[in-house]
Amino acid sequence: MKSKFLLFAVICFFSFSFVNAQVPFSRGVNITNWFQTSSARQIQFTKYTKQDFINIKSLGCDVVRLPINLHYMTNGAPNYVLDTIFLQFLDSAVFWAGEQEIYLILDNHTFDPNEDTDPNIGIILNKVWLQMADHYKNSSGYILYEVLNEPHGITTAAWSDIQQDVIDVIRSVDTEHTIIVGPSSYNSYNELANLPVYDDDNLIYTFHFYDPFLFTHQGASWTGVSMEPVNGIPFPYNAGTMPACPASLVGTWVGDLYNNYPNDGLVSKVKSWIDIAVNFKNTHNVDIFCGEFGVYIPNSDNAERVNWYGVVREYFEEKGIPWTIWDYKGGFGIFEKNTNELFDYDLNVPLLQQLGFTVPDQQEFVMKPDSVGFLIYTDAIAQNINEASSSTGTIDFYSAAKPNNEKYCLYWTEGAQYNQIGFDFSPNKDLSRLVNENYALDFIVRGDAPGTSFDVRFLDSKTDEPDDHPWRMRYTIDETEAGWDGYWHHLFIPLSSFTEQGAWDGTWYNPIGAFDWSAIDRFQIVAEHESLEGKKFWFDNIHITNMDTATIHETSFYTSIHPVIEDYSILLEVYPNPMQNFTTLSYNLREKSNISICIYSVTGEKIIELMNGTQQAGNHSILWNGTNSIGIPVPAGIYFCTVKFSGFQITKKILVTGT
Repeated sequence: MKSKFLLFAVICFFSFSFVNAQVPFSRGVNITNWFQTSSARQIQFTKYTKQDFINIKSLGCDVVRLPINLHYMTNGAPNYVLDTIFLQFLDSAVFWAGEQEIYLILDNHTFDPNEDTDPNIGIILNKVWLQMADHYKNSSGYILYEVLNEPHGITTAAWSDIQQDVIDVIRSVDTEHTIIVGPSSYNSYNELANLPVYDDDNLIYTFHFYDPFLFTHQGASWTGVSMEPVNGIPFPYNAGTMPACPASLVGTWVGDLYNNYPNDGLVSKVKSWIDIAVNFKNTHNVDIFCGEFGVYIPNSDNAERVNWYGVVREYFEEKGIPWTIWDYKGGFGIFEKNTNELFDYDLNVPLLQQLGFTVPDQQEFVMKPDSVGFLIYTDAIAQNINEASSSTGTIDFYSAAKPNNEKYCLYWTEGAQYNQIGFDFSPNKDLSRLVNENYALDFIVRGDAPGTSFDVRFLDSKTDEPDDHPWRMRYTIDETEAGWDGYWHHLFIPLSSFTEQGAWDGTWYNPIGAFDWSAIDRFQIVAEHESLEGKKFWFDNIHITNMDTATIHETSFYTSIHPVIEDYSILLEVYPNPMQNFTTLSYNLREKSNISICIYSVTGEKIIELMNGTQQAGNHSILWNGTNSIGIPVPAGIYFCTVKFSGFQITKKILVTGT
């Protein structure tokens, strides 16, 4: 009898475990500002590494939510084909997560908080998720798909129909991976009740929690009415320490939050809001998950902030709600304010304790002089360097246009005067020893614009001293240094050859000999002397070294007439091809662009210019009737159609057969 009871108990245990195993994770973080870029080619992949996943796992986390600007990782309308570089990068993140046995939520974070969700967004969602599901259907069991972050400006009823279509599309190719779905109104818990219970037993329903909003978003600038003046809000509400509403916010909805805070800023109120999500979970017998919660750092008191996290986290766990905080690094992160966010030095220990994380030992960071050289860029920006560029033109860190080293080079074009490619050292660097030991800035460069010059420069860090500024040390590169002839050139510039330029700090300051090589904030490539409009430059293997041994591996001339950019070739179609009397050139623009379309002979002679002007984003087509610029039919043979736009150039071969 005892053995039968034991068998029954075991069966019940495993049955219960199975029923409640839909959410396989419990707690984690959002890794933000990694895949949240305007294109795949702007992803700074080295910003996070396998070590970050190891570190996150060591905290006691078992899940990472990864926000991705998924729609921007494509070639745009009409097909929204995923960029191969994006998939290459994401595959690595998926592998690292699986290796550490951490669940990874692929969160489609393509949204603007100030722009309503397009009712036709399903067209894009279906296309990108079909590709994502097809790509990952047989991959790691540790990944989940989140349809769309924070839809808003659309009713949950309308959004639910769109979401159902996406579920169906994913399930047409992938029936295994869990899908995360959520309501409209920014994934509000108040909208959960308006979601249908979808006919799919492998879903998790998500919501976000940022209440009381006056407390969690004090200092935020992106909230419609700016909350930057909001500061020092206590939690829980305390009449003695509660600041008055700033005059600029009286009469606004933020002013209303101040008026309501005596009721909203209470622990009991926070729990009652969370209970709305719990009620949805229990009523519909579904699994729920809080994908985001947090408090913005800049204007909040750390002790008050930590207290809020403790209240929310403990109540989530009491109610069986898994969660990922917003975020790991950044404005809502787990690192101390105004630090380098180094895992071994800068963690916010009281916050980690309130989140129930395992707290690793922390050390005090001491900057020491660099004693060896280091990479800045080769194939990608090096680790511990953040991209800090400012350019109206195109910067492509993954150009496949005949790189000198490895797979990619850095491409820059159309930058306005004073635009720059920026590399922000994090933490700052002490290069004083390297200067004294004759180290140099070493890189490979190629250009196509004789007579052009630009600067390479280092900026030191600005201190709190009133007379200190971000002083610059520069070196000017022109065609006497590297002929802009379409070939790669090697430059070795001793750091001691740089000269002090001055500083821009709201106004210009002339040099006073105050530049500090022991506190270098960043390195820049700058269009200091002129605009780079219509000019192209490529850079490769940028590093600091004491060995003048770099080799030019790619010795061929790079012609600007027929470069092939494989990832963009799908944007241009020629039909019919071969052609007799005419052919139609069809192409797609991701954004409003200055565009030119020309036909060239095999010798590079321009036959005719079909288009030169500005066009809006979208699909376009133009007819070529096989004649030259004066209307004479061209002979049968091979020709090249070249489309130039937004710093890119696409070329397709056309075979003219004649009549």
